[in-house]
Amino acid sequence: MWWLIKKILKTAIVVTLLVTLVAIIAWSYPEKFLCVDSGKGVSADAIVVLGGGLHERPERAAELFKEHAAPRIIISGAGDDKINRTILMQAGVPASAIQMESQSKTTAENAQFTIKLLRQQNIHRIILVTSWYHARRAQKTFEHYAPEIKFYSRPSYFAFDRAEWKPKGNGKRIWLEFLKLPGYWLRHGVNPF
Repeated sequence: MWWLIKKILKTAIVVTLLVTLVAIIAWSYPEKFLCVDSGKGVSADAIVVLGGGLHERPERAAELFKEHAAPRIIISGAGDDKINRTILMQAGVPASAIQMESQSKTTAENAQFTIKLLRQQNIHRIILVTSWYHARRAQKTFEHYAPEIKFYSRPSYFAFDRAEWKPKGNGKRIWLEFLKLPGYWLRHGVNPF
């Protein structure tokens, strides 16, 4: 019996060390872990810009629209949806190319409510626009709720450099993102890997 307890303890120690090592590496290089970018040249049926951030998200969506990455933009998220629409229009996106989903308040709701619209409109290829530190959880959440739709990530790189984190307030957002990843895994079944 004692040998079984020793084996369990050794395994627990090894697992704890591995988890600690992964956590240290992820925290040391969050841009490598949190940021997911599908790369230039991706095109889709629509761009979905998620609410939140400091208005860098609609600016990024407008850039992609002007590059002809997609012919329309869906704004997802209550609260800053009207501001994001205004930013898009000021950046040259015509009102006719903008659709709004104005009920969601979380990333999971962004996915659930927007996917309902996508399915109703028979849209199968989407570019997700969010902040770089939110890109992994956003893409994994959308994929979780709609595995039949192809999602690409083209995030905003606002305050990407480590020197900008504190002045732009990203340090707290990055820390919260590390907490939300396992939280979404436990609560919604969204595997972050």
